[in-house]
Amino acid sequence: MEKDFLRGTLYKTIYKNEMNGYMVGLFKIKETNTDYPDDIINITGILPKFDEKKEYILYGEIVNHSKYGLQFAVTSFENPIPTKKEELVVFLSSDLFPIGEKTAQKIVDTFKEDTIDKILENKNCLQLIPRLNEKKIDKIYNTLVDYQHTSNIVLELTGLGFEMKEALSLLNKYDNKILDTVNNNIYSLIDSGDISFKKIDEIALNMGLTEDDDRRVKALIIYLMQELCFKNGDTYLFLEELCFSLSDYIAITSEKLDYLIIQLIREGKMVVVNKKYYLKKFFEAEKYICDRLCYLNDMTTMAPIDVNKYISANDTPYDDIQRKAIEWSVNNNITIITGGPGTGKTTIIKAITDIIKEVKKIKETDIALLAPTGRAAKKMMEVTGISATTIHKYLGWDKENNTFKIDEYSPRSEKYVIVDEVSMIDTLLMEALLKGIKRDAKLVLVGDYYQLPSVAEGQVLKDLIDSDLLPIVKLKKIYRQTEGSYILNLAYDIREKNISEDLFIKKDDYLFINSDNDNTMSIMKEVITKAKRKGYTDREVQVLAPMYKTINGIDNLNIILQELFNPPSEDKKEISIKDLIYREGDKVLQLVNDPDNNVYNGDLGYIDEIIISNDKKVINQININYDGNIVTYTPDKFINFRHGYAISIHKAQGSEFEMVIVPFTNSFKRMLYNKLVYTSVTRAKKSLIIIGDPNAFIYGINNDYVENRKTSLKDFVINKYNIS
Repeated sequence: MEKDFLRGTLYKTIYKNEMNGYMVGLFKIKETNTDYPDDIINITGILPKFDEKKEYILYGEIVNHSKYGLQFAVTSFENPIPTKKEELVVFLSSDLFPIGEKTAQKIVDTFKEDTIDKILENKNCLQLIPRLNEKKIDKIYNTLVDYQHTSNIVLELTGLGFEMKEALSLLNKYDNKILDTVNNNIYSLIDSGDISFKKIDEIALNMGLTEDDDRRVKALIIYLMQELCFKNGDTYLFLEELCFSLSDYIAITSEKLDYLIIQLIREGKMVVVNKKYYLKKFFEAEKYICDRLCYLNDMTTMAPIDVNKYISANDTPYDDIQRKAIEWSVNNNITIITGGPGTGKTTIIKAITDIIKEVKKIKETDIALLAPTGRAAKKMMEVTGISATTIHKYLGWDKENNTFKIDEYSPRSEKYVIVDEVSMIDTLLMEALLKGIKRDAKLVLVGDYYQLPSVAEGQVLKDLIDSDLLPIVKLKKIYRQTEGSYILNLAYDIREKNISEDLFIKKDDYLFINSDNDNTMSIMKEVITKAKRKGYTDREVQVLAPMYKTINGIDNLNIILQELFNPPSEDKKEISIKDLIYREGDKVLQLVNDPDNNVYNGDLGYIDEIIISNDKKVINQININYDGNIVTYTPDKFINFRHGYAISIHKAQGSEFEMVIVPFTNSFKRMLYNKLVYTSVTRAKKSLIIIGDPNAFIYGINNDYVENRKTSLKDFVINKYNIS
């Protein structure tokens, strides 16, 4: 089947990402095998820098974008060199070459259809043409070489094993130096962040590099450090861990390993301090966080404001510890507030914002309310009445390059920065946040010390609190509790590892159902069916689970729950994506941050509309509603969401649901630990149902392995103040 193609020139560049080569432009069509009616079309794709004077052949397909209309999605391209005499004359007399039509005609008359090959074989053949000096001959020859070079580079890269998209991205980033880079040290391409170590390693070994080549082993060390740090949440490793992991790939002597590590240190990729082996980015991030927060702590404060007058006039009663949290947050340069569910953290945030507006005359635009997730930011906004946003959006995150537009060179201007759900913030994100705010901005960090740490590396909130050297207020008294409520008591019992019969006794808002691995699903169906009869919908009910796989994991749960909450119907369209059926009305979970569409990792939404096209030139799309924010997904973005009837406990952080159902079966036992169990329980507002094995539940409550993350932020703060 013939590929769709466009032949022509670039008319205008509309957008160009210099990092990965993605571009949007207008292309002037001279020839095409499509039925596109106009002579100019929008093109999109990963492409190198196009010369507007040159002619290109683009391969791909015409698609109908819901917002931008018909576009040509480019998958590959060629620099065509003509062979017919009349085409050769037009080509050589174009703006690319320093000659006119008459001279071009003489050249073609002399060398016929072999004109281009003859010149490339020996440029001096052009001396046969009258009045063609050496400077013009060189220009003609160099232009032809350059014209061929781009296509040859792409062909060579794809021949090595790179995908076309990868080859074009590398060509865009490295230009004509890409082949030299591949030959000198192909592993340096990993630094671009576009291609994984595994892909580069496979190509390198196929090129003939030996397994113990220094370049390979250095790249392998960095790759394994990154993998181990992410897997365990660590910011440094011990040498024994690195050696053990390295032994799965290669056998090298300790002397050679020491030599290569010294090289990596000199290259600025690693830091070794007190037998702790850091990737440099984590070492520098923890040092920066320490220095910035200690700088804030040591700054002179203004004359303190007595907040008691305001608090006394307020209808909300505050205990002494809550008053201290409010007073410190209003007056200190930095304050850390920690407390479990129901201790008044959100109410305190509102009091802080009210006081600084009323007493300090701080404008709302000078207050930044931030959270790691969209749901947590929305909750802050609802309580305070002040606009709140995610940290990523606040810092102008560029998802293509994984960079922030806001940094220490162009920080935000807000005077007060209040951040909620800080337990979820990893080391690199906290570093980026501190770089993005004014050096003298007053900072309030709020979070639950006992909740799960961040998914990525670090345990920022825990380290800062454990250092015990910054202004920290620990809220203890529970306020958000109605008569007969047991959920919050259960949460605190879990936190303190208070194991009693109450864990398994039915309460008004809590039920434990004994189950083994095999009958958990059937019990889950019964529970959901009863909940539906009582009027609960999937908007109020959220199933949480520790794992995606196994018979009772998230993947299987979502299949069962979809049938219960949103069964097939003639009036609901469906679409199959990777063997899963999605239908209109389905509850879905966003998996990646997408600030352009104001939707973030962990947001829950509902499929409003599925548009299925029978025309191959018009792409399918799915419209998902996130609390009134309609986001359109085309096939290349379908991987950005999944069913959301059951989600992981990590994804549920920062959210609360009317009814929470959690399976804690023996098949999950190796994944259960105290903070995970605690976090799952504290997601429930009115009703909590646990289905599982009592022994697995107790095991999870007693298991503290998550406490063993290796980080240095606490030690850096302690050392900053010379506390021994």
